Amino acid sequence: MIENLRISIQGIWSHKMRSFLTMLGIIIGIASIIAIVSTIKGTSEQIKEDLIGSGNNTVTVSLYDGDSTYDPEYGMSSSGTPPLLSDEQKSDVMDADHVKNATFFYTRSYASNVYYQNISFQGGTVYGIDYNYLDTCGYQIRSGRGFIQKDYDEMHKVVLVDSNAAETLFSGEDPLGKTIEIGSEPFTVIGVVQQSDSYLPNISSIDQYYEYSQVVTGAVMIPNKCWPMAFQFDEPENAVIKADSTDTMSSAGKAVADILNQGIDTGTSKFKYKADDVMEQVKKLQNLSQSTNNQLIWIASISLLVGGIGVMNIMLVSVTERTREIGLKKAIGARKKVILFQFLTEASMLTSIGGVIGVIVGIILSKVVSQLSGAPTAISVPAIIGSVLFSTLIGVIFGLLPSVKAADLNPIDALRSE
Repeated sequence: MIENLRISIQGIWSHKMRSFLTMLGIIIGIASIIAIVSTIKGTSEQIKEDLIGSGNNTVTVSLYDGDSTYDPEYGMSSSGTPPLLSDEQKSDVMDADHVKNATFFYTRSYASNVYYQNISFQGGTVYGIDYNYLDTCGYQIRSGRGFIQKDYDEMHKVVLVDSNAAETLFSGEDPLGKTIEIGSEPFTVIGVVQQSDSYLPNISSIDQYYEYSQVVTGAVMIPNKCWPMAFQFDEPENAVIKADSTDTMSSAGKAVADILNQGIDTGTSKFKYKADDVMEQVKKLQNLSQSTNNQLIWIASISLLVGGIGVMNIMLVSVTERTREIGLKKAIGARKKVILFQFLTEASMLTSIGGVIGVIVGIILSKVVSQLSGAPTAISVPAIIGSVLFSTLIGVIFGLLPSVKAADLNPIDALRSE
């Protein structure tokens, strides 16, 4: 085996230009595939980051009334009284598989009953949050303090505002210590919070802007124990869970929705908790992107076929040129399989070197394309390993015919050849 490798390298090196031109089809094919796969992977990761943020793994589980999310702002639903979550259900959610953390909260969208002096917080969102909310949803204290257990136990009328709400209500003033009215009840601002960028989707179109406009307008948060003071008793809660990985977001979300739906008669009630299956949207967009790029991979594979034919052609020429060498080896006792493996090794070595060069060129090409077009790229290690192995396989397949021809040569006829 070692001897075959030595002879193969020696043969390739002695005909450097011919070997390079033979490998060129393999190099172009492998480089194209690596560049395309890198673009596919980079685009897939970008889609995932755009929709769910970078590594936050949170899933919102909301109460639906039919096909729409339930909004207590509109009063009693035609479906009857909305379901309330029990402590046992909340405990089961915290213990569910792949759930790293969870929070339960009340919410009012497009709040119209929040004021600071004569300034209305029109269009923002009010949350009644538990102790886990800030950590689960990636909020950090920018100034002041967050809620402490005493605020919940003694029902202190205190409020947190995010940086957008602070700008909307206070126009550059320091909000700490200011009093705002929420549902005619005075609440004192004790802190300003800001959500980490990794928890926010990237907004790159006007449609996405409108979809996430409430985030831009801002949010104010009060302890959930104080919610009945500002709004009403017995309102349903929604949940946000943090999965232990991006890949388990969908399964964890569905499992939590099933827990929260316990006790709801889904046969007669239109109320139902549903998880926002963002990962399903991600997979659909990724599949759409990948199906297009898969066609490009098949087109790029044509050059591998051409390269394989080129290898077979050169190996047939090599057999013809080395007919006397083959005859001499057979005359001194070399078996057919030794000759066969020698030429197979040379063919596979030729394509393997082409594959390695193609991988290097493909990585460089993907970086250049990324710089010029702004398209995201990500190097795929399995694709690199697969490309090198596939190029070796091409050498074996297309080198088989010349190798068999060399092994079948009659030693007497071979020695007579000029």
